[in-house]
Amino acid sequence: MKLQWTKFIVVLVLYLLFLFWLKSWLGLIVIPFIYDAYISKKINWQWWKDAESPVRFIMSWVDALVFALVAVYFINLFFFQNYVIPSSSLEKSLLTGDYLFVSKASYGPRIPQTPLTAPLTQHTMPLLGCKSYIEWPQWDYRRAPGLGKVELNDIVVFNYPAGDTVVSEPRWQPNDFYQMVYGYGQQILQEQGIKPNLDSLPDMQLRKYYELAYNAGHRYIASNPNEYGEIMSRPADRRENYVKRCVGLPGQTLQIKNRIIYLDGKPNKEPECVQYTYHVKANTPIMQWPDDLLKELMISQEDLISLNQFGYMPLTKHAAEVLKSRKDLVSSIKLNTEQVVGDLYPLNARYGWTRDNYGPIWIPKKGESVKLTLKNLPIYERPIKVYEGNDLQVNDKGEILINGKVATSYTFKMDYYWMQGDNRHNSADSRYWGFVPEDHIVGKPIFIWWSSDPDRGGFGGIRWNRLFTFVKNYN
Repeated sequence: MKLQWTKFIVVLVLYLLFLFWLKSWLGLIVIPFIYDAYISKKINWQWWKDAESPVRFIMSWVDALVFALVAVYFINLFFFQNYVIPSSSLEKSLLTGDYLFVSKASYGPRIPQTPLTAPLTQHTMPLLGCKSYIEWPQWDYRRAPGLGKVELNDIVVFNYPAGDTVVSEPRWQPNDFYQMVYGYGQQILQEQGIKPNLDSLPDMQLRKYYELAYNAGHRYIASNPNEYGEIMSRPADRRENYVKRCVGLPGQTLQIKNRIIYLDGKPNKEPECVQYTYHVKANTPIMQWPDDLLKELMISQEDLISLNQFGYMPLTKHAAEVLKSRKDLVSSIKLNTEQVVGDLYPLNARYGWTRDNYGPIWIPKKGESVKLTLKNLPIYERPIKVYEGNDLQVNDKGEILINGKVATSYTFKMDYYWMQGDNRHNSADSRYWGFVPEDHIVGKPIFIWWSSDPDRGGFGGIRWNRLFTFVKNYN
């Protein structure tokens, strides 16, 4: 009996420390059950051990499975989870096929906003295709204390901010609902003969034009359920997981000039493996390039397909220099300086920014205010309305109304971050969907526990040199 009391006290102390860390005392209701399991034993927790053989056999497996699922759910929720790199947006710092150990304790785990969800799922049940979570109850955003905070140039896993609204079809292809809406809407307006010169429109008329485009695009998608399925909304913690590098912190002013990121007027250090696209003219068919060279420079089949289709491919500075020296393979190589403009954030404005020359843009910081005008409203409208839950309108006089009151400024309730991929010309990031709110931050990748090259099968596809290597951040 003394041993049982010792076990009970140890478990109770650890459990209370856990509740104190989370600052969530709702869990106190579990203590009587812990007491019963160790001391009073009024509840027969393993009743099935006295049952007939078939029942005993089945229930032993059910018991083990339930325990495993609860343990995995608990660990994933509060301590760490696995994440696989699905795309090339962070190459060559992280590669497609890298499996990451993501620490949630680094920035502090979030108390789940949608607590009733199936373990090991993000938002959709495998095979069934239905939601893997129940939307009620919905808890407010809270985060337990972490080991640190998001630092400049950290690689961060976060929920996709623009994933608050999605369409259910096609399931096999990720979609950006807002880019679809504005794209279809402007096309519909053009077909109706509405083709204004957006660069010369006054701010109020420009806003009305984009409102028309949004409404037209939304109606089009909603009226074609066979093609796009259902328009769905997702809570913050049920949105897709993304991984990018934090290149802008709350309160900083970010600007991209000729591809280089400047923070408060000073250039930010670039990662060693940063990539840009280069126009490459090949002397030898690219499919005949030596495989050893492709592996050394980490050039993927996706990169070669890009070169074959568009005449350019993403390369690090080192890879570009090596290829330039290989006259047997390449006749010329030149940095791609095309000023790509389309679909940049904010989608309901026209600032003339490009992916390589963007901003300046001030990143919102908790407790700090920004002066609001019709000119800068598109930049901060989404954080104010969607992320911080305010009603924002613009009346016919051009006045900005927040929760029914005329507002000339706004004080933010959360910190925000600016995330970009290291593959700068092949990354859907904050340049396309804007700020990442603090309540979307999931965790920090610590190390790569497995890595397999999707271009090479079997043992030859295992990247042995990457196994159990730490994810590199820099300051």
